[in-house]
Amino acid sequence: MSEPVSAEAQFAALVKALSGKAGVALGAGRRGFGSDALQVDGRIFAMVTRGKLVLKLPSERVAALIDSGAGAPFDAGKGKPMREWVMLEHRSRSQALRLAEEALAFVARR
Repeated sequence: MSEPVSAEAQFAALVKALSGKAGVALGAGRRGFGSDALQVDGRIFAMVTRGKLVLKLPSERVAALIDSGAGAPFDAGKGKPMREWVMLEHRSRSQALRLAEEALAFVARR
């Protein structure tokens, strides 16, 4: 198993690995919320918040990651966890990439 890395390092690796895929961009040219998030066709699927890598996944997948201890509920500051978003606990780069690819596929097909 690979060494855990910081959320920022994980995210930088994701940007490098996923930026060449169709429709994927960092920030999609906007300022403000999402300006430094990975997006597909203008919709966010990965970002760093409060020192954690945050991904958008199906609610069942989010629940499974939380139940396994691999993630924590993501709350955008409104006091209520968002059911399709998870804050990952420190994962290796390969684990983070696999989950980010899941997030990309999930958001791209919506």
